[in-house]
Amino acid sequence: MRLINTETLTLVEFLETDVPKYAILSHTWEDQEVTFQDFPHDAIRSRKRGFTKLQKLCELARQDGLQYAWADTCCIDKTSSSELTEAINSMFRFYLHADVCYAWLMDLPPDNRHVHYQLPKCRWFTRGWTLQELIAPRVLKFYDQTWAFRGTKSTLRQLITQITNISTAVLKDPARLSQLPVAQKMAWAASRQTTRIEDMAYSLLGIFDVNMPMIYGEGSRAFLRLQEEIAKEKNDPSLFAWRTASSPSPSLSSSSSSLSLSGDQKQTHHGMFASTPADFVNSGSIHLINDPMFSTEFLITNKGLRID
Repeated sequence: MRLINTETLTLVEFLETDVPKYAILSHTWEDQEVTFQDFPHDAIRSRKRGFTKLQKLCELARQDGLQYAWADTCCIDKTSSSELTEAINSMFRFYLHADVCYAWLMDLPPDNRHVHYQLPKCRWFTRGWTLQELIAPRVLKFYDQTWAFRGTKSTLRQLITQITNISTAVLKDPARLSQLPVAQKMAWAASRQTTRIEDMAYSLLGIFDVNMPMIYGEGSRAFLRLQEEIAKEKNDPSLFAWRTASSPSPSLSSSSSSLSLSGDQKQTHHGMFASTPADFVNSGSIHLINDPMFSTEFLITNKGLRID
């Protein structure tokens, strides 16, 4: 794992068994971020806007008594496909094991009086990658656009639940993720967005505790692969409890007792897997019945999905 020395602002490599305590940054990307290639060159990194957030990260970490910090912009060599794949598959764990996470909300105005009104409007709550960055850290501190402290995940828990529909129990203890239906967790991501199509799937790997290789350029197939991996690991039928936004609602015909499609809507045929997390937007209240009678086994074969 590669970390920033918060005193010297240099990158240091650690074996997985020897990683020291560290702080971690959560943010939304913008132009002029400092990359791994930029970081060793002070003349280059200091000219980029993204360097300020790295300086603030290190300053906050030092105040919390931490000598090291991690940021996704400069601690991953994204020119290496193998390193990028390993980092993305490990991302949830990076945030889970951090001593503290600082979430910088670049569009949160510096006004403590209206935080309950302003926080739901922040871009941070609409991005795919920040979902795991909200859930995984044990200690999460929020900072506004001036880097003024605005609260923690603990003190703002009720408000965050209202914004995200994530239960306060999960916000308090990420270990509870394993107890929830797949559909419910997919619903959390339904209205979130990523710059690249593939990242909508890759950003959810830690939420579902699965691993898979990164193939940028595969487009929407990444989300299909994610569901296949989930199906291999978990016997959870809620994976199929979705509905595409383009599917019409059946309505009772006024002239007969049969079900019909209203207006000029047409039936669209789909496979067993959803196309995007948005298909799970109405699945957030699903709960599994813990009864062997309703336990259906399914598996992925070379011919597709088999349900027994």
